[in-house]
Amino acid sequence: MLNPLLPRVADNAYRGYKIALWLFGLVVLFKAAIAGGVTFNGHYAAVNADGIPLDSFGAAGAQAFLAMDAAWGLGSFMLCGLSAIVLFRYRTLVPLMFVVLLLEHVLRKLIFYVMPIPRVGAPASISINLILAAVMVAGLALSLLKTKRAAAPTLSP
Repeated sequence: MLNPLLPRVADNAYRGYKIALWLFGLVVLFKAAIAGGVTFNGHYAAVNADGIPLDSFGAAGAQAFLAMDAAWGLGSFMLCGLSAIVLFRYRTLVPLMFVVLLLEHVLRKLIFYVMPIPRVGAPASISINLILAAVMVAGLALSLLKTKRAAAPTLSP
């Protein structure tokens, strides 16, 4: 049951649908762009994309928020780097990385549900995150399904 997620050998012999590889690459690219934006232009990302009222936090509070946001961005960027290595060298691990990315996404949303951050308006990040989650779920499903070309050959008598 866990063989597709934890294969015995991590190689480039991908067995799922090729569209899942494209979706994985798109997710990784998009998450890397978000991570870069949060890390290197955090004030703009927090205020405009996430609707965080940084001006109401005071100087020290805003600085602390931006530092924590940049640290999360760096961690996310590192996860994207690992995902890129998987995409180009160890494709049998693509389903596992979809699970890792989905878990990170869902658990982060759970943290924000338990400890909400005040927001102003309807930030674009809500729609973007929903689309990203849907793409990851679809990509995971497609990466777990074996294609006919990937099926093991059968011996006939």
